[in-house]
Amino acid sequence: MKKSYSLLIPLLSLAFACQQNHDKEVQDLIESYRSELAPDKRVALWNIQFENDSLKGETDQIAGLGNFLAELNQQEIKFVNAVNQLPDEGLGDNTKALVTISVANIRSSPKHSAELATQALMGTPLNVLKESDGWFLVQTPDGYLSWVDRAGIQLMSPEELDEWHVQPKVVYTKLTGHVWTSPMQEEMVSDVVAGDILTLEGENHNYLEVSLPDGRLGYIPSSESMLMEDWLATRSTNPDQLISTAKQMLGVPYLWGGTSIKGVDCSGFTKTIYYLNGQVIPRDASQQVHEGEEVDTDKNWGNLEVGDLLFFGEKATEDKKERVVHVGMWIGNNEFIHSRGRVRISSFDPNSPNFDEYELNRYLRTKRIINQKSDGVISVSELLTNE
Repeated sequence: MKKSYSLLIPLLSLAFACQQNHDKEVQDLIESYRSELAPDKRVALWNIQFENDSLKGETDQIAGLGNFLAELNQQEIKFVNAVNQLPDEGLGDNTKALVTISVANIRSSPKHSAELATQALMGTPLNVLKESDGWFLVQTPDGYLSWVDRAGIQLMSPEELDEWHVQPKVVYTKLTGHVWTSPMQEEMVSDVVAGDILTLEGENHNYLEVSLPDGRLGYIPSSESMLMEDWLATRSTNPDQLISTAKQMLGVPYLWGGTSIKGVDCSGFTKTIYYLNGQVIPRDASQQVHEGEEVDTDKNWGNLEVGDLLFFGEKATEDKKERVVHVGMWIGNNEFIHSRGRVRISSFDPNSPNFDEYELNRYLRTKRIINQKSDGVISVSELLTNE
């Protein structure tokens, strides 16, 4: 009997060692795919683990998952596939949504007390990935992944969203306003902000009858909106329009995660300026810095043009990478406009009353997005017309 045990122990040790080797093999492969498919977890999910011969977790990278599983099979590694593919099956056909309130707060986790990650305007189409206790993990048109409360969206099937896209639309153009139950303006249906999108139902003298994405009906003054095709046709990133849009927001309070007239953080401000002038750019400063063409790193302000994005933060050292923490937009005359505390104008001219030594000392680089091909930048017409 002792002899049998003495033979069994080495065999078990060998089997355990083989399993450990496979564990490391699979974990290394998981990390390799994560680096390729989801290097930025803000815009792609690859949360996969390998435990006890079982693949667990979730991902929205479905094609990548198929390639990963095929590679495991090719290497003859045995496994049970328990990875949840997003959109989650529990959503049924409701894998799309539209924002139904003037500005939806979209958070880093499914609760109201969570950090505000970003915002989305009324009529913004969203991809829906899963639900948790009345909250939905959604992806905004700029790719950002975060959670929104059920009260802020209208769930839809892809077919229903396509139907919405072909209906006539208006874009609200004043910075702030209201949808009223009647032209008498006695009762409010909803507040609205610049860039909100509503469906046009009819006209009533100086008012337009509109419907919100969740079907609520109301009226807005004709003078406070434009037909969407007219609005899109007049969007331009020319210097005058960029400066005009930016200066209209002077004094708007800083709001971490804000991307609307109700409050903006630094990158939310630049994102809003570009959106209202026809371009959708990435959400965060650390993402925006990867777009466009680099035009300066040496404080040669003569190289800059109106609309260029200036980035600030910590320079790279031998021990750490460059850290981008702030962004503003160049408006000429040695000045840039940005959100720090509030939307303000700062200058790099030491003789100016707006001289900003703090930002000057942490300046990193300037990038030009206008008229540059860039993977992370799309036109608003592409977003709103479903082209």
